[in-house]
Order: sequence, then structure tokens, then C-alpha cells
Amino acid sequence: MSEFAILDTSVLISHWRTNRHAAQIANLGIPIRNCSVVLAELWRGATEPSERTTLRAIEGTYQVLAPTVNNWLESGKILARMQAEKGFEPAKLRDLHFDVLIALTARAHGARLITSNRADFELIRDYRDFKLEVW
Repeated sequence: MSEFAILDTSVLISHWRTNRHAAQIANLGIPIRNCSVVLAELWRGATEPSERTTLRAIEGTYQVLAPTVNNWLESGKILARMQAEKGFEPAKLRDLHFDVLIALTARAHGARLITSNRADFELIRDYRDFKLEVW
């Protein structure tokens, strides 16, 4: 299986707003795939017609990968462990849930997850290892 990357919501939003990651994306050297969870997060926040147009284009450009049933079940178990070990409140666990699903989806496909959200994804990696790159 050849390597590919999944760009997290944090990277895509920063890139769209400021073109901050243009060179890094252009020089990535591996294919990009979408994660359905990332797309859902982006759709949730898309308020402008231009944002929705961009999302439609991205959906059609890159293959979309989705969490499996096992990923969903494992995400709940990981969050339960985090709550038990870290004492996180329900709001923090809700905030982390999509990130855990993104990480597990990347792991299941052997993808490199690229994010700007170092703290949350390094925390998740303490519970389940996956390829992580922080921009």
C-alpha cells in the first residue's frame, strides 16, 4: 500500500483562509485523501456559498475515507479511558470525539494525518498510535 495523507480540519481551514499551507501541500509528495469526518466538520461550519462550492469541489477531487464500525466503537472506548484517566468533562470528550475518529480512520488506512492541532492529536496518540505530522 502506498502512503497517502489526510489533511485535518485545522490545516484545511487555515489554508483556505490564509493560503498558509500552499507550499507544503504542493510539495507533499504523496496523494491526499479526504476523511468523511473532516468533511462533516467543514460542512458544519460552511456559511458562505463560496465555502460550500469549495467543499463540493474537494469532495469530488479526493477519495473519501470513512470510519468503520470498529473505529466508532473504539473511539468510544478511547474516550472512556480518557475520561477515567484524565477526568475530562463531557464537553471536552465531545470536542475530542471527531478528532479520535479522524485519527482512527487515518490509522486504519495507514495514512499520515496532517494537523495544526498538536495538543489534541498527541493526546490521542497516547491512546492509539498513528502517523502524525504537525504543521
